[in-house]
Amino acid sequence: MTAAPRIPFNDYGVLGAPPEPGAWTPRLSVSVVIPAYRAEETLPLTLASLAAQTYPRHLLEVVVVDDGEHPMSRLPEIAPERTRVIRPAPGVWGKPSACAAGAQVAGGDVIHYLDADMVLFPEHIEAQMRWHHLAPYLVVLGHLRFVPGLDRIPASEVLAAIEAGAVDKLFAEEDGTPQWTERRWDQTSDLREAGFTAFSVMVGATASLPAALLRAVGGMDRALALGEDTELGYRLSQAGAVFVAEREARSWHLGDSTVMRREQDVKRHNWPYLAERVPSFRWLRRHSQRGYLVPYVEVVVEAEHASFEEVRATVDGVLASRLPDVAVKIVGPWGRLTGGRRDPLGDPLLDLRLVRACYEGEPRVGFVETLPRHCFPVPFRLHCPAGWVPSRGTIGSIVKFADKEGLGVLSLALEEREDGRIVDARLERTAAVARAHWCATPGKGPGEETDDLVHEMFGTLWDAGAKWGLAPAEPSASPAPGPAWTRGPVTPAGRGGGHGGRRGGRGGRSRLLRRTARLVRRRLRALVRPA
Repeated sequence: MTAAPRIPFNDYGVLGAPPEPGAWTPRLSVSVVIPAYRAEETLPLTLASLAAQTYPRHLLEVVVVDDGEHPMSRLPEIAPERTRVIRPAPGVWGKPSACAAGAQVAGGDVIHYLDADMVLFPEHIEAQMRWHHLAPYLVVLGHLRFVPGLDRIPASEVLAAIEAGAVDKLFAEEDGTPQWTERRWDQTSDLREAGFTAFSVMVGATASLPAALLRAVGGMDRALALGEDTELGYRLSQAGAVFVAEREARSWHLGDSTVMRREQDVKRHNWPYLAERVPSFRWLRRHSQRGYLVPYVEVVVEAEHASFEEVRATVDGVLASRLPDVAVKIVGPWGRLTGGRRDPLGDPLLDLRLVRACYEGEPRVGFVETLPRHCFPVPFRLHCPAGWVPSRGTIGSIVKFADKEGLGVLSLALEEREDGRIVDARLERTAAVARAHWCATPGKGPGEETDDLVHEMFGTLWDAGAKWGLAPAEPSASPAPGPAWTRGPVTPAGRGGGHGGRRGGRGGRSRLLRRTARLVRRRLRALVRPA
């Protein structure tokens, strides 16, 4: 088993051109999942077009999820050989739940979601599946055009065109209305230049992804009634997925979509749900003093070898940030804090107990003993050493800078210890770390190669923490009356000081940054040294 290809950002062009339809040998199986609600007229046409697909029949199954109030009487006469109908559990309804139920019973290597009012061109499935043979973390989006519904074109005419292999003759390309996402495809070289925003154009009408990737992100969110495809796209992006726009996977959508008919009503309904779940939509999070279901940044503070005062200073500084949707994870051996008799003032675990007591009522603070490899689905994780305090603008500024530069990791040098060890804060992009794990060499331990892969695909940077407003906490023998964050201005990166280590960048002004830059340059030379 070999490592997966390394795709920078969303530039799947590094994979090269996929094989031409009919000129390759598929090996992956696919399960087409179709949620069907009151689709008695259009579903037979969708199934008939699936029966005419060029993808091998023994690798194709279809799962129709009958979401109607009453069970459908029978399957249409023309359908793929391996087609079955299931019903959701009693009391469960809606497209996301139907999609989740279908994926749960599907046996294919790839799940292909498809609406029940689609007519596919014969190469539709094959055009998407050829990409899945190239990398295991691709989400492939099909191309569709909206055309008149069955109120204007008889179903018998559509079926006749399918049986005659003349789907392309049903409508002229210019007569169909493009899906709104096609404009974004045009602007971004078919999403190759869309970067971290590619997920926002995921539409569930025709989209395919590896079943393992779908399981890794937890499947479709059953709590949503609409907007489930965008929300799933966001979680897939945080899991390291790359989104492919496949224009050869052509299809006709019979009739207008709900968004086309009721765009403002759809937005009014979806935006509150998406604001809670998709922190990347910053324009939906304009409130300056509230939290959300999924934070924008998770800040990690290690407590085991730090004093209560050091931890409190750092956590209070984080909570005072101008960026409101921030959560804190304090890491420590909390299981050792038993309730047995102890000397309250001489307890060796007193500092841990005080930390726990200090934040037990703060909903943005959590206590954990170990950390997962990344903070999915939160888009950023900041490791901040206890005793170092961010200014109010620090977190928002470094995240904004990392987004602008497309960085996978931003490391901020804080101080150099007497033993030569450099203390640093570290901002990690969840999508970049997750992508690195998809691309890691099989058999190597967790964490091996991660930084090198993140650097190769996204870029990493060392800079001075002081420049961004990170400063040591002021010593205090008694509780501070307010947050311990520093009030000094945050100097934007690039003004007054060099960078220490992105692709061989020059060292900064301070002795610490010069030493950091030397270490990073040494590491970069090792990365590019010929084998």
